[in-house]
Amino acid sequence: MNGKTILLVEDDVFLSSLLKTRLQKENFTVIHAPDGEEALKFLRDQKPDLVLLDIILPKKSGFEVLEAIRSDPQLSQSQIVIISNLGQESDIQTGKELGAIEYFVKAKTSIDELVVRIKDYMK
Repeated sequence: MNGKTILLVEDDVFLSSLLKTRLQKENFTVIHAPDGEEALKFLRDQKPDLVLLDIILPKKSGFEVLEAIRSDPQLSQSQIVIISNLGQESDIQTGKELGAIEYFVKAKTSIDELVVRIKDYMK
């Protein structure tokens, strides 16, 4: 174990299972939150090293989660990487303005590419 924890916020069961398995193979601890409300709860309780955040989520959207993170001094240092189907320039800009360090469009990013980039962030 490298001791690094990733919070995966993704409501797609297939994708979250796939990502979780791949990241665990790289020795990351993966916590899964299926919606925005649970994501914030886990963030406060677990303090993960990195958050992989989808935008279109039940209960609270990824953008709402980002806003909550930025307005909470205890969470504002969180490293957030967005993985979303929303690929519009305006969405990407909003994500970055709200503090995401990177924005990946699911359709344009392979799981392998994503895992390589995540490993870079965790160094």
